[in-house]
Amino acid sequence: MNWKKLFITVLRVAIGWHFLYEGLSKLWIEDWSAASYLTGATGPFSGFYHWMGQSDALMAVVDPLNIAALILIGLSLTLGLLVQVSYVCGILLLMLYYFAYPPFGGSLMSGVEGNLYIVNKNLVEALAMLALFFIREKGWGLLGLPMFSHKKKKEEPKDEKVGNSRREALKNLATIPALGVLGLGALNDHRNYGVDTLSGATIQIGGQDIRELKKKVPTGKIGPHEISRLVAGGNLIGGWAHSRDLIYVDSLFRAYNTERKIFDTLMLLEQTGVNTINIGFPTNELMAKYKRMTGSKIKVISQVHPDMEKNDYFVNINKAIDYGADIIQVQGNWCDWLVRDNRIDVIEKMMGHIREQGYTAGLASHTVDALIACEEQGIIPDYYMKTMHHDQYWSAHPVENRVPFEVDGTNYLDHNKFHNNIFCLFPDRTVEFVQRAKVPVMGFKVLAAGAITPEDGFEWAFRNGADFICVGMFDFQVVKNANIANNVLDNLSGRAREWYG
Repeated sequence: MNWKKLFITVLRVAIGWHFLYEGLSKLWIEDWSAASYLTGATGPFSGFYHWMGQSDALMAVVDPLNIAALILIGLSLTLGLLVQVSYVCGILLLMLYYFAYPPFGGSLMSGVEGNLYIVNKNLVEALAMLALFFIREKGWGLLGLPMFSHKKKKEEPKDEKVGNSRREALKNLATIPALGVLGLGALNDHRNYGVDTLSGATIQIGGQDIRELKKKVPTGKIGPHEISRLVAGGNLIGGWAHSRDLIYVDSLFRAYNTERKIFDTLMLLEQTGVNTINIGFPTNELMAKYKRMTGSKIKVISQVHPDMEKNDYFVNINKAIDYGADIIQVQGNWCDWLVRDNRIDVIEKMMGHIREQGYTAGLASHTVDALIACEEQGIIPDYYMKTMHHDQYWSAHPVENRVPFEVDGTNYLDHNKFHNNIFCLFPDRTVEFVQRAKVPVMGFKVLAAGAITPEDGFEWAFRNGADFICVGMFDFQVVKNANIANNVLDNLSGRAREWYG
C-alpha cells in the first residue's frame, strides 16, 4: 500500500466533497443568491463585489455560474477527473471568497466563518490545492484509468497488463460508490432537516435580501446634515430593551447582537439609504470602530448627559466629539429629569456648549412637559426628538393614571399604572406641541417598543408631524422597515404640519 499516495488522494477527495456539498447546498435553497453576501463585502475590493451584488443582470449570471463551478470542481476532485484544471479553478474561486471578507484590516470583524488574522479556511484550502497542483497527483479516480494516462508505461506481458488494468480500474472506480453514499446521505438530511445552516454555502449577510428593497429611503436636512427620514435607533445595538416584565430580553439582545452582527446590520442599513443612527453614549466607541474599520460615512447622533456629581456638564459632549459624532443631542431621560428637578439651566448650558463647538444641537424628551418648559425659557434646539406613538394598544395603562415624568421612574405592580409599557404618555399634547414646532422633529419610540406595527406606527408619526422617525431594527427587519417607510411616505395623507428639513 502506497500510504503517501493514499493520503494525497484522501485530501483531494475531501476538498472535492467540500466543493460539491457547497454547490449542492446552494442549488437546494429556493431562490438562493449571493447578492447579500457580495453587497456586504468589506475588503479592499469591496466596490467590485458591491457592483456585482447590486446588479440583477450580473447576478443572473453570477449565481448559476457560482453553483455550477462548485459542483463541477467538486465532482472533478472527488472522481479524479481533470484535477489539474480543477485545482486552478478552485484556487481562483477560493481567492474570490477570501478577498470578499479578508481576515485583516478593516474587514476582520465582519468576515465569515471564523476569520483569524490573515489566515482563514479559504486560504488554507487554497494552499492545499496549490500543493496538490504542483505534486501533480492523479490518485485513485477516473483520471487514473489508462485512457486518461499521458505517461508511457513499460511494456508488460499481455496477461499481466490486463490484470493490472483491471486492478487499477477497480481502484479508480472505488470513489464512485463512496460518493454515492455521501450524496444520498446529504440528500436525505436535506429532506429531513433542510440545508445545513452551518455550511458556508448558506450564509446570508443580513436578514432580508437587499434586492427586495423597492427604493432607497429619502432624506431631509437637520442643520447642514442630509439625514434619512428613517433613522436607526441605538437601543438594540446597545443592548437596552423596554421589555415590560420580560427580564431576560436585555440579555437576549446582547447575545444576538454580537459585534459582527451589529456591523452586518449597519452595512445593511446603509445599503437601504438609512444613513444615520441615533445612539446612547456608551455605543460611541463601537461606532467609531465601525467607521474606522469599514470607512463608513454613516452619520452618528450621540446622546449625551451631564456629570451632576462633579458639576461637569460638558464632559460627555467633548468625549462624543472626540469619538467622531456628527450631531450631539441632550439625552431624553436627562432632559426630563433636569426639568423635573428645576435644573433647566444645565440644559441651556449644554446646548450652548454644543453649538459653540460648531455642532448641531438636539434636545430629546419622553415627557412633553419637559420640552414645553424649555420652550417657555427660550431654549429652542436645532431639532427636537420626542417619543411619538398613539396609545391604542392593550398594554397602555389608562390615561387618567399617567403621571408626567414617570417614563423612566418606578415600575408599579399595578397593571393600571406605569410598567415600562408606554413612552408617549400624552399623545394629544405631543401632537399639539409638534404641530407648532418651527424646527425639525424626530419621532422615536414610534412603535411603543414593539407594541405597534411598523405600518401603523410609521404612518401615525409622519401624519402627526414627525419629519424623521428613529426606529431600532434587527438585521432581519431592516429591508422590510425601509420598504414600509417608503410606502408610508409615498401615500401619506392628512398631514397638517409643513415639512421641516
